[in-house]
Amino acid sequence: MVTGGAGFLGSHLCEALLAREYEVVCVDNLSTSDGSNVSHLLEDSGFSFVRTDITEGLTIDGPVDVVAHLASPASPVDYFRLPLQTLDVGSRGSEACLRLAADHGARYLLASTSEVYGDPLVHPQPETYWGNVNSIGPRSVYDESKRFAEALSMAWARERGVDVGIVRIFNTYGPRLREGDGRVVSNFIVQALTGRPLTIYGDGRQTRSLCYQSDMITGIMAMLDARGVTGPVNLGNPAELTVLELARRILDATGSSSEVLHLEALKDDPTRRKPDIARAKELLGWTPKVTLADGLLNTVSWFADRLDLGTSLK
Repeated sequence: MVTGGAGFLGSHLCEALLAREYEVVCVDNLSTSDGSNVSHLLEDSGFSFVRTDITEGLTIDGPVDVVAHLASPASPVDYFRLPLQTLDVGSRGSEACLRLAADHGARYLLASTSEVYGDPLVHPQPETYWGNVNSIGPRSVYDESKRFAEALSMAWARERGVDVGIVRIFNTYGPRLREGDGRVVSNFIVQALTGRPLTIYGDGRQTRSLCYQSDMITGIMAMLDARGVTGPVNLGNPAELTVLELARRILDATGSSSEVLHLEALKDDPTRRKPDIARAKELLGWTPKVTLADGLLNTVSWFADRLDLGTSLK
């Protein structure tokens, strides 16, 4: 079972599991997607889609080997729009997933986030760092939702013996990002392709570390396979760059002449973000492989086709 399976990463995970000949139940309430990411999977006999709100509970007939909990609004646009729902899915939704895993003796994977580190005072961020989160700020609905989900998962592991695995996902990009979702890569690419200014919040010196989706899915699959490994484990690409540099890279990849427009910095926006992936290397044998140049080219091509703009790329 993959919750949030119709989302950006969830749909890619469904494909990876089907490629391994799993039967996949994709669960999603479509609050942040329209289902198109998995429409091509509906004819696969091993795939089934269930539209439901996991905060109301989960049941499934037959054996369950894996419960991968990816359900949650994951971009600022979405969790600012759905603050209470975001907290619900991290609390009651996580409990429903954990209960299902406990009932079936399944491996449970929580897709947590680098946002648990907040605006970090330690750089790069190892899993041992407890974070610097503003618990009452506007971003806290997502940050604290995931922090609580981690605490709840660990309690079920200790008290109920659930085989829990926690991954902390850093910025990920690639095909199936949603236009207008507020994430930096999709924002910049759509703006560049449509000739609009690339909007940078603040001076652009804040950093991000971008991991291509196929690398991220490989890491998640490795964590699913690593039964007994609880983590948390950082998954992300440690190749750090500034937001301003990313804008320049996307302008180059698209051949766009769009200007760069600086807007007021967002409250509690992390100033630096870079994963320490030593634990992922040791426990999972995982490192990202896709270069930023290749990943951006693939993502730009996907958006260009989706926007029906052709692929006039450098």
